[in-house]
Amino acid sequence: MHAGSLLKFRVSLALRARAVSDIKILAFDVFGTVVDWHGSISREVGQMGLGLDAARCEAVAAAWRDGYRPAMQRVRSGELGWTRIDDLHRMILDDILPDFGLGHLGETQRRELNLAWHRLDPWPDAAAGLHALRARFKVCTLPNGNLSLLADLARHGQLPWDLILSAEVFRHYKPDPETYRGVAEVFALPPEQVMLVAAHKDDLRAAARCGLRTAYIERPLEFGAQGVEAGLKDLTRSPDIDFHARDFLDLAAQLGCPT
Repeated sequence: MHAGSLLKFRVSLALRARAVSDIKILAFDVFGTVVDWHGSISREVGQMGLGLDAARCEAVAAAWRDGYRPAMQRVRSGELGWTRIDDLHRMILDDILPDFGLGHLGETQRRELNLAWHRLDPWPDAAAGLHALRARFKVCTLPNGNLSLLADLARHGQLPWDLILSAEVFRHYKPDPETYRGVAEVFALPPEQVMLVAAHKDDLRAAARCGLRTAYIERPLEFGAQGVEAGLKDLTRSPDIDFHARDFLDLAAQLGCPT
């Protein structure tokens, strides 16, 4: 390596190490980042005995998730008052069921199906990766899901959070700045000492605009195998995002945590 290039490389490493030492809190997006919503919801729909084949079960999962952002936008715009994700999920479910020939489902079935979001399985590396990261950093949640949902996911997946935070705490859905800045305020830290960990670059960029550090987790199967084929996930490295990792264990290694 040329002497000038070597010097720049060493300076870059030194700055990176110093930057890591300043980080105190890792705040995690959850849906798609920590837990596999697509695979879990598809499985739960299939287990309901509704007569749908695997492809239709996956289509229900995708349609349900597609309604997520528009429903939150109704809250963010003021069209709806503050509404928990559980209730938004139920509104979306009621809207899409007739599209799949399931408009006849009764209240008991609808309520049970809506609770599937409380039973999402974590990605295989999630629990071990969080334990590794927790050896050096405090770890907390920062999704749009409501607190009771997140508590159930933590128990279901044995996820070792130091604190469960969500949009519900701040009464603002991401990407509202109040949610990202709220984490720093809870821990009485400047935003640059908090890093958002997420599988969604728009979430990370919104956090960066609020002064947070950022780490991208690939999660190529977030939208299932068909999502890979359709190119629904951008797995490329982006220079405006501080860290890029395959999974939580890879991120732990990059951050100098024992694994």
